[in-house]
Amino acid sequence: MNASASRARRSRRASVLAAGTVAALLVGLSACGSSDDSDSSASAASEGASTGAFPAKVATKFGEVTVDKQPKRIVALGWGDAETVLALGGQPVGASDWLPFGGEGVGPWAKGMYAKKPELIGTMEPEFEKIASLQPDLILDTKSSGDQTRYDTLKKIAPTVGVPKGGDQYKLSWEQQTTMIAAAMGVPEKGEKLIAETEKKFETAAKAHPEFKDKTITVGSRTSEGFGVYVGGTGRIDFVERLGFENNPKAEAQAGEGFSVSVSKENLDLLDADLTVMAPIGIPATDISGDPLYKAVPSVKAGNAIVFDDKDISQAFATDSVLSVSYALEKVVPLFAEKVAK
Repeated sequence: MNASASRARRSRRASVLAAGTVAALLVGLSACGSSDDSDSSASAASEGASTGAFPAKVATKFGEVTVDKQPKRIVALGWGDAETVLALGGQPVGASDWLPFGGEGVGPWAKGMYAKKPELIGTMEPEFEKIASLQPDLILDTKSSGDQTRYDTLKKIAPTVGVPKGGDQYKLSWEQQTTMIAAAMGVPEKGEKLIAETEKKFETAAKAHPEFKDKTITVGSRTSEGFGVYVGGTGRIDFVERLGFENNPKAEAQAGEGFSVSVSKENLDLLDADLTVMAPIGIPATDISGDPLYKAVPSVKAGNAIVFDDKDISQAFATDSVLSVSYALEKVVPLFAEKVAK
């Protein structure tokens, strides 16, 4: 489940190979004037977004990034970055589809927000030539691996807002993601308003369910490679902690630099908690719920467990953008409440 090392190696190889091609492509693009399509995309991007104060400065792991003027051609590569741009009134011309959703590359909570479908870009190994051909004036990669070579390649194309300090391996909250992107877009007040509105929804849900407070929770998933649980500093755990839950201490004790901990079949009791929540990734939900060893986990055996079999709910919970968390609150909190004794 935790394939961060192999992802980093693949990303570095792809970045190095692409760097020369990108540089050559940029030279060619610089000789071209903006196209009609560029003008129409720029108009759509700035629609609904205030001018803001520029130059804007955003602190990242790689240093402070300066955005000199209102970005009009944004390429959003990080996990949830495109949805955040849409929530702030922008229109990405290119975006990565991480889960993947297909279509416009966003979940149903963002349906209809694009005026024009973006060019879809690869995730762990983005096509740098394609990104350069879009002539971006801002690249967002805020929830990403934090790979240095990836960042160095992207910043040759356009100003790039990468991960914040301590944000490697997708460890970035929707709150921090919204703040960084709003600053880069020149709409910090709009970002603050979105955050405040969303935090209020969490507060309301937590107040309505005091039974969640201090209950332990395991949030995990199963892929074709096996079981795993998520650890602190990740969106899924941030989500449940805001509701009052405490992340499974036994799982937390095994946390490393990655966003998850692999769990062997012989050690599935690690999933045990007051509430166990599991999501299938690339497999049927029944591969979890029907597994005899999973069913033997104490919390599962007691009926205090949930396996997400609704793809939209599972993806909303996983996306952890300012748009998706509201959808997840609406759908997930009632499921939690059914399983946690008052």
